[in-house]
Amino acid sequence: MVYRYKATIPGNKIFMREYEMRDSASLYSCHTFLLNDLGFSPDQMVLFRALDKKGKVKKEFGLFDLGDGTMDSVSLLMLDRWGLSTLEYVYDMFKDRSLRLDLISTEEELPKRSYPRLVGERGKNPDQFSDNYDDFEQMLESSDSDTIFEEPANLDD
Repeated sequence: MVYRYKATIPGNKIFMREYEMRDSASLYSCHTFLLNDLGFSPDQMVLFRALDKKGKVKKEFGLFDLGDGTMDSVSLLMLDRWGLSTLEYVYDMFKDRSLRLDLISTEEELPKRSYPRLVGERGKNPDQFSDNYDDFEQMLESSDSDTIFEEPANLDD
């Protein structure tokens, strides 16, 4: 089985990614895929928070055991069986910056596809060490229909 997750940045409407991952994938393999896809530094502490349907943190999984297990000991299938279909991928623990990963669908695995994989994207990758998310290119694209500069009035008339 393949799970499709939608990744967003809380409070931001520009950034979005959709990923497909095997249900057998560990949180550690999800972490390495996200790390590479988003261009994050591999030497930073990260963790996954598993949330219930109300958004309350139920479990935390780190590179080291935080009491609920380690990233490499928990699979996406296990989380699904526990009823935890939403994850926070905390990529900056000191500033508590994270991506929210919502399970949006399950699909049959296709034999000629490689997983995990990126299947949709909008906005640029967040800067792991910046205090906020800025995507000026996206803002300019969305305002292309707006007139930024007006033509000067013809002074010859």
